[in-house]
Amino acid sequence: MTELVSRSPRIDEHTLGYTYQGEAIRHVAMPHGGLGAGQIALGGDGALRQWQIVNQINHLGFVPDSFFAIRTSCTEPPLNVIRLLQSREAQQLPVEETPLVNDNAIAEDQRALHRVFTGVERTTFTGAYPFSHIAYQDAELPLDVTLDAHTPFVPLDAENSALPAIIFTFTVHNPWQHKVHGCLAATQQNLVGWDGVTSISGNRCPLYGGNTNRIFKRAGYTSLVMENASLPDDHPGAGQVVLTSLTPTTRTQERWTTFEQFLHILNSLSLDRQGIEGACVLARPNKNIIATGPSAQGETWNGGLIVPFRLAPGATTTITFILSWYFPNRYVNFDQFGPPRPYGKSRFWLGNAYAARFHDAQEVTEYVIQHHKNLEETARQWVRGIYQSTLPDWFAEMLATQATFMRSPTCFWSADGKFFGFEGSLGLSTAMWNGTVGGSCPLNCTHVWNYEMALSRLFPRLEQSMRETDFEHVQAPEGYIPHRTIVPLYLPQFWNVPIGGPTNPALDGMLGTILKTYREVRQGAGRDWLDRLWPRVKRLMNYIIEQWDDNNDGVLEGEQPNTYDIEFYGPNMYIGALWLAALRAAEEMAKLQGEQDFAQSLHERFELGSTNYDEQLWNGEYYIQIIDHSMPLENQFGEGCLADQLFGQWWAHLLDLGYILPEAHVKTTLRSIVRNNLRHGFRNFEHGYRVFADQDDSGLIVCTWPRGGRPEIPVRYCDEVWTGMEYQVGAHCLMEGLVEEGMSIIEALRKRYDGTRRNPYNEIECGDHYARAMAGWSVLEALSGFRYNALEDHLSFAPVANQSEFQVPFITGSGWGTFAQSQDDSHITLTCSYGDVRIQQLSLQGISDDATVTLDGNALAANASKQQDTLTLAFTEPVILRAGSTLTIVSTK
Repeated sequence: MTELVSRSPRIDEHTLGYTYQGEAIRHVAMPHGGLGAGQIALGGDGALRQWQIVNQINHLGFVPDSFFAIRTSCTEPPLNVIRLLQSREAQQLPVEETPLVNDNAIAEDQRALHRVFTGVERTTFTGAYPFSHIAYQDAELPLDVTLDAHTPFVPLDAENSALPAIIFTFTVHNPWQHKVHGCLAATQQNLVGWDGVTSISGNRCPLYGGNTNRIFKRAGYTSLVMENASLPDDHPGAGQVVLTSLTPTTRTQERWTTFEQFLHILNSLSLDRQGIEGACVLARPNKNIIATGPSAQGETWNGGLIVPFRLAPGATTTITFILSWYFPNRYVNFDQFGPPRPYGKSRFWLGNAYAARFHDAQEVTEYVIQHHKNLEETARQWVRGIYQSTLPDWFAEMLATQATFMRSPTCFWSADGKFFGFEGSLGLSTAMWNGTVGGSCPLNCTHVWNYEMALSRLFPRLEQSMRETDFEHVQAPEGYIPHRTIVPLYLPQFWNVPIGGPTNPALDGMLGTILKTYREVRQGAGRDWLDRLWPRVKRLMNYIIEQWDDNNDGVLEGEQPNTYDIEFYGPNMYIGALWLAALRAAEEMAKLQGEQDFAQSLHERFELGSTNYDEQLWNGEYYIQIIDHSMPLENQFGEGCLADQLFGQWWAHLLDLGYILPEAHVKTTLRSIVRNNLRHGFRNFEHGYRVFADQDDSGLIVCTWPRGGRPEIPVRYCDEVWTGMEYQVGAHCLMEGLVEEGMSIIEALRKRYDGTRRNPYNEIECGDHYARAMAGWSVLEALSGFRYNALEDHLSFAPVANQSEFQVPFITGSGWGTFAQSQDDSHITLTCSYGDVRIQQLSLQGISDDATVTLDGNALAANASKQQDTLTLAFTEPVILRAGSTLTIVSTK
């Protein structure tokens, strides 16, 4: 095994996670919000930005007058300091524009706020998704103030990970030798009625009017409920926003309109002369500075909750706010591609899954209050599994951020329970062709989502719903599957019409759909689920054979539409390897269905295809394309070295399908890809199209021509750098034991997203939060050698890295925990943290066949067999590893 070294550790010694400070906070913006429930990002400077909770994607959406502030006072020595809990250092950082990203954008209303309120000197941001931790630093503040923000996140528990709410917990500590009193304030603008796009200036917007704020009190909490009764129930902006404090002594300011007014309110606080601990009152003149009733047309109300505190020397208090929202009316408000459709002014309602669970935002709040402690602890267990592993610190951060994509606006969960995903979220990287508002390239794009692994692992039931949509709604009667889905699902799909990106149904997307179906079965979808979909899977496979392999030589020919938004003509390994892997996956599913003859025919076609592809395309270094000169010659790659030419082999390894091409050729090809396509420095590079790596960045280029022969019009996007492709190639290198090569690709990627010039929580391609990047989860499985087949309850680990200790998280379809292995391989533990893991067989590397096995200290009987360096333990009865339990294997060698 190869030594895996953590480089330049940046984990804060007090807070679990990865720390950003100084110029590195410029682009940091962690999205908070539930699966399909919308998001608000918390910036590294402490500001809330990217407001996308009203069923619209707008990366620059900003809601003014929504912030946190603190006032601290002391009688002797005299002290009175008010600070906006946002960094003024961030306001002063020099603007350094990065191509195609705008996470560093500061709205004018936020800058105006800083002209009224003095921000803290600086902030330090520590991310451990789903947690954001901000430490506020200011020489004039006598208190230590930190914020921990999160939305509940429990892998495998989709509903509790889909709450439209954010929890903000402030910790205030008095290190001073004097008593300090003061208050912490949370403010929120009533945004009900907003469309997520129309500009808001202060409390004014053409869509506002009729907004009302009211106070709702219960024992232990106070809520400021924001509504607009003037909107009809089916209005796109109808809904509710609720700001809640969990401190009983909370004071309220239901309505205010300007920064100056709220600053005056904070300055009007006075210490309660009755001496009640922690109590403050608002001076009477501030009670009626704003009119009552609904807001005027074009205006809305702001509101605030103010929590008083009094801290003795050395004392600490925590103050928790909850922001929840409820906007049930998601409509089709995005371009669906394809030809014009004769629907006139129809408005198609999709709804939100969370609205089927809750009646309003106040009900969401009550649920969060009741469950947030348990949900937070479970989320922290997940975080500990990642950040307390032996992974390099930047690797752990990369792994944690994989969950941000599925909870970004790129994905939504409709009222009928179906989960959908765009390719990405329109943003600066899409401004040149389709604007900056809405979903990028709808919907459930089969060829882009071919790369995604994170959702399938963390929330497999949602992934299964995407396969159900593919086969039960989108598949054409002939058997093919268009690469985009039209919603609502009762509308006509892309059958026999031009689609867009590419024009005709993507062949790689169809091949990937077969692979993804087998993945879901292995992940735990079950035999009944496969029984339900198998006839459609078989129809798809037979369609592909009839259309592209009618001469039965195992090599696909003709027009091959694909993820480069073009068509390949002639044999090529990008399509070919996917085809070979799909044949093997379909063969395994046919066996499960008892169709041995069909399985045998698929295997024979695979063997023939594997031989023919290798003989025709292998040039001694990598696989080329044989261009069909009778077809259009544009957008081909010919003699080029395509970075993801072995995409299908990556899939085959993840599904335990073995080598689909000669092992030696696979390894040589990967070395060639790294040597030819991994570029260090882009200052004199001619990009041609979109710039995803520049200046001194390193990145994996889509295609190069090391032997010459670059076509006059080469494959589209050939000079770009795609993070999803980098993850896929990097993971594949690790699978083949090429650890240095694989880690060099992944580390180069993450250095580009270090906060200084790009947001570590937003990897872009054709839009923000791009779905292809969810290939990153496979890097963990490649590094640990993790495989799990729920059909056989077979769990395997085969780490490729050698350290003094190796400890990583793992997740199956029913539970998750940690795997740890000692350096000499003599001691292995599997600990379950959530759910349960069912194990009938356990395969490990480096363990002797006389190993002893215990479950929570109790001996287990197992039959041991060894093949080469792999020991397989077959238990007489399935082992159920439940939450809190540990399975221990000790080698006696």
